[in-house]
Amino acid sequence: MQATLKVQLSVFMFLQYFIWGSWYVSLGTYLASTLRFGGQEIGAAYGAFAIGSMISPFFVGLVADRYFASEKMLGVLGLFGGVVICLVPQVTEFGAVYLVLIVYCASFAPTLALGNSLALHHLHDAKRDFPRVKILSAVGWIAGGVTVSLLYAEQSALQFYVAGAASMVFGIFSFTLPHTPPKKVGRDVSLGEIVGLDALALLKKPSFAIFVGCMFLICIPLYFYFVNMAIYLGQLEWKNIAGWMTLAQVSDVVFLFLLPVMLKQIGYKATIAIGIVAWCARYFLLAGSVGSPEALQVTLIFAAILLHGVCYDFLFIAGQLYVDGEANERMRGAAQGFIAFILWGVGNFVGTMLAGWVMANHELGTPAGAIEHDWQGIWLLPALGATLVLIVFLLFFRGEQKTPETVA
Repeated sequence: MQATLKVQLSVFMFLQYFIWGSWYVSLGTYLASTLRFGGQEIGAAYGAFAIGSMISPFFVGLVADRYFASEKMLGVLGLFGGVVICLVPQVTEFGAVYLVLIVYCASFAPTLALGNSLALHHLHDAKRDFPRVKILSAVGWIAGGVTVSLLYAEQSALQFYVAGAASMVFGIFSFTLPHTPPKKVGRDVSLGEIVGLDALALLKKPSFAIFVGCMFLICIPLYFYFVNMAIYLGQLEWKNIAGWMTLAQVSDVVFLFLLPVMLKQIGYKATIAIGIVAWCARYFLLAGSVGSPEALQVTLIFAAILLHGVCYDFLFIAGQLYVDGEANERMRGAAQGFIAFILWGVGNFVGTMLAGWVMANHELGTPAGAIEHDWQGIWLLPALGATLVLIVFLLFFRGEQKTPETVA
C-alpha cells in the first residue's frame, strides 16, 4: 500500500510542478516581448503569485480544512485552474492580464499546501519518505521548462496552453489520491490560527525575531532573479531559455541530498549563511556577465543558474527546519504557516514589485542592439542588498550552531 501511495504522490508532485515550471519562468519574456509591458507591470504580474499565496491560507483554513476532502478539493482546483490559465492569452491589456493571473494563482497556490498536507497525512514515515517524493517536484519543474523550450514557446501564448492541459491532467489525477477527509469539521478556526499569528509568541526570542526579519529582507533581492532573469537572457538573444534555466532545479536536487549533512556538521547558522552568500554570489556573477566576452559571459551566467540549489535549499529549506525546531508541538503548524506567509506572501509581493520598479527605472534611452536595460545596474542592487542582509544575519543571529539529531 505504501509503495503504491509513494508512486501516486510522486506523480502528483511531478504534475503539480510541471504546471508551475511551464509558465512561471517564461512569463516575463512573454509579457516583455509579446505584450510589450514595462518593468513595473511585469513585476506586478509576478506579484500575482504573492497575492495568491496570501489568499491561500484563508482558503485552506476556512474552506478546504472544514468542508471538503483534500483530494476532491485538489481535483476541482486543478480543473478550474486549467481553464483560467488558458484565458491569459485571450487578454492583452495589463489590468485584464493581472486580474486573470491573480485568479489563477489563487487557485494554484492552495494546491501546494493541500498536496503537502495530504502526503504527510498518509505517509507512515514522513521524515524519510516525504523528501524522496518531493524530489519529483524538481523533476516536474525541469520537464515543464524543457517542454516549453522544445516548443519554442517562451515568448508565445503556447506556454499557457501547455500549463492548462497539464492542470487538467493534474485535476483528474488528484481524484485518484487517497481519501483525506477535512481535518477541522465543525471547529471554529481563528484568524490567528489560519495565518499562523499564534506563532508571534516566538518573536519574543531575539534570535527568532532576527531570523524572521532576515528571511523577509532576503526575499526582496531574491525575486529580482525570477522577475528579470528570463528577460535578460532574451535580450542576450539566448535560445531555449526555459530549458537552460531548468539547470537550477538539477542543482536543487543535488543540494537537497547534501542539506542534511551540512545541517548535522555545521548547524543552522552556518548553513543559512552559506545560502545567503550564494545569493550574493549569484547576483555579482550576473552583474559581471554584463558586457563580458561571450565565452566568459556564458560561463558566469551558467554559474549563477547552477547556484540555485545552494540559494534555495540552504536558505529556505534549512530555514523551515529551523522554525520547526524552535516551535513546540502545539505551535508547529502555526509557525510554518507564519513563515510561509512572510516568505511567499508579503516578501514575494514586496520583492517582485521592487524588481519591476528597478527594471523600469533602468531602461536605456537608446537600446544597444537587443539590450534595452542597464543590466549591470539591475543586478548590482540585489547583490548589495543581499550582502547587507548577510552582515546583519552574521552579526545578530544567535541560533543553535548544531541541529538536534532528530531534525538532522
